[in-house]
Amino acid sequence: MDKSKRFFLKGAGALLAGMCAYQATLARGSSSPITHKQYALLHDETKCIGCDACSQACRQTNQVPEGVSRLEIVRSGPHGEYPNQSYHFERHSCQHCDHAPCVKVCPTGAAYKDEQTGIVKVNDWKCVGCLYCIAACPYKVRFINPVTKAADKCDFCFESRLVNGQPPACVTACPTQALIFGDLNDQHSELYSQLRSNPVSRDKLSLGTAPKLFKIRAATGEVML
Repeated sequence: MDKSKRFFLKGAGALLAGMCAYQATLARGSSSPITHKQYALLHDETKCIGCDACSQACRQTNQVPEGVSRLEIVRSGPHGEYPNQSYHFERHSCQHCDHAPCVKVCPTGAAYKDEQTGIVKVNDWKCVGCLYCIAACPYKVRFINPVTKAADKCDFCFESRLVNGQPPACVTACPTQALIFGDLNDQHSELYSQLRSNPVSRDKLSLGTAPKLFKIRAATGEVML
């Protein structure tokens, strides 16, 4: 066999081996574990005392202007007969829906779901203030920021804390540990454990929004879903 043929066969063999190795790598990659996160929040209403530490921390951390709010604690009550009366405290904030109506109606793409985290975000510079997202949100948690003139809402403190490896400000500020934040894809997280071991609910599931704000409902008080 002459030299040129030997070089040709050697080159063909190397190419074939390389292609096989590349395909094997792809095959291994296709079975790799999920790398994307799906952040969610659990509000344990049985531990919430309505102190507003969470909403105050949110306002300060994210520089939310007066007159609007990313997070509110809605109070109802008293419930029951005196002296055995109680109040019900419920969190009112963005639900970070898997199928978010606000994202679907936004004409500029300013409202979008971050596939790396599952967080529903807003690009201020794309927002034209059309109010479509505010009208479409079934949870009524969006507003126009009077400073930026763009749609605004809770983003789990993504820019102010999450990017630095810190949990949302509301979670850190809660004195009774009524808020648990974590990744739904992390089976070893406290959030995952709590969701598996407690009866939880989510608001307006019949709409198909698949919200990621979970609640352990208070034993007392009227609960409206």
